[in-house]
Amino acid sequence: MVFQNRVEAGKQLATKLQNYKGIENLLVLAIPRGGVVVGKQLADFLGCPLEVIVTKKIPAPGNPELAVGAVGAVGEPVIDEELAARVGADEKYIKSQISNLKSQICQREKNFRHGKLPLDLKKKIVILTDDGVATGATMAAAVEIVRQQEPKKIIVAVPVIARDSLEKISALADEVIYLQAPELFFAVGQFYKEFPQIEDSEVIKILKLT
Repeated sequence: MVFQNRVEAGKQLATKLQNYKGIENLLVLAIPRGGVVVGKQLADFLGCPLEVIVTKKIPAPGNPELAVGAVGAVGEPVIDEELAARVGADEKYIKSQISNLKSQICQREKNFRHGKLPLDLKKKIVILTDDGVATGATMAAAVEIVRQQEPKKIIVAVPVIARDSLEKISALADEVIYLQAPELFFAVGQFYKEFPQIEDSEVIKILKLT
């Protein structure tokens, strides 16, 4: 199955969350930028708030597309120790990357959230979403960060997730809801006919409308 775009994927995914419609203390937490488009559809369908959680992948040395882990604004970073050792990402390199990424993340959260109070996720049912999950590193970091804030339940809901990442994320989240989990997975964009780059300005516009 190939989705027309993120809006269509979000609408299809929302129907699988029917059981959560109308539940109190429910929150959709989207990973920018593409995840916010999907998250808007989920929040509209469920009638609950939409917020963002900003995470960034820690790139392997000399290979910016390969993630050896991920980091968020708060909480402990998630590191794939085995992969990091294999690609030569030593402790000094990782600490330097984390420091740089944290400053970028804090700035982006400030831009997106426009001075809102810090998220309070305690005893909330949190639906974490993105437009797709490839390696799972960024989503794993998001789950770990949310978990530290003691929510009632963490549900990962995505249109498409790589089969090997599904196992990883299922071990971290309380529930994983998805439309596709293919074994052959090269990039999230292969599952969309239209997969444009989403700008920060569009994310801010969506968040203002919810």
